[in-house]
Amino acid sequence: MEARAQDLLPVEYFHAVFTLPAEFAQIAFWNKKAVYSLLFKASAETVMTIAADPKRMGARVGMTSVLHTWGSALTHHPHIHMIVPGGGLSPDGAGWVACRPGFFLHVRVLSRLFRRLFLEGLMDLHRAGELAFFGDLAGLADTRAFTAWLAPFRKSEWVVYAKPPFGGPEAVLAYLSRYTHRVAISNARLVSADAQTVAFRWKDYRIKSGDRQKVMRLATPEFIRRFLIHVLPDGFHRIRHYGLLASATRKANITKIRALLCVQRPEQAAASGPNAEITPLTLREPCPCCGGPMRIIEIFRRGQIPMSRAPPREQAA
Repeated sequence: MEARAQDLLPVEYFHAVFTLPAEFAQIAFWNKKAVYSLLFKASAETVMTIAADPKRMGARVGMTSVLHTWGSALTHHPHIHMIVPGGGLSPDGAGWVACRPGFFLHVRVLSRLFRRLFLEGLMDLHRAGELAFFGDLAGLADTRAFTAWLAPFRKSEWVVYAKPPFGGPEAVLAYLSRYTHRVAISNARLVSADAQTVAFRWKDYRIKSGDRQKVMRLATPEFIRRFLIHVLPDGFHRIRHYGLLASATRKANITKIRALLCVQRPEQAAASGPNAEITPLTLREPCPCCGGPMRIIEIFRRGQIPMSRAPPREQAA
């Protein structure tokens, strides 16, 4: 979160959600790495393509994407939460292009392109033999059968929606700190648990008005099964950055954008006052031995001989 705080810009931030139709949940469960990666790629490419269209915004944008795989009842519900700054760099990189206040991109346009990119990507995975099918869907291993099965989804409406803009960069950080490392269910939602039954609170989103909160009781083995559905493959990254915020170029892009917006980095602004307290610089990586912050004790240029520093001696008792 400290690292992300350094990347926040003084602009409006938007929150978009890309959801797969329920019929794809089982295929995604059998092929987690392939389908989840495709979900990341298709949603990010959708936003970057539409934003770059001169008729829409005409800008190169960046985003942070977070994968969630669960619904409130612990069912398998893969979807991407995306946090996007409200604007981007002009095509030549010489200016900042802001979106309309309170409006990022049209969700219907995003939905149509997301649908096409995901279905094309899924078909490519099938042709490459990277999808597995079992049980009642085993017949979809045949290319013709799979193509016919996909056909209705090319015309159906896919759910992409944009939530109201965040209240500011600080609200973005608060959201990330709460949701990025969430698991399928928190202890706060558990009502009771024993060897036979687990009870937990969940929200019934089918109820349009009134109290959505309900209590679900599951046999303990079924509760464990639902929880384990959401375990990700080893080494799979559920937080990814794209476009201007891609890891390889993020620092350079953020520095450029800040210059265009005529703003300082947060720590520079805080230290600009005459009575500002000077705090020691620290590295982002903690000490591999104790986990504490690693402080920078000296900075020297290439060819410069660093000052010799002896380790501090312990004071006698």
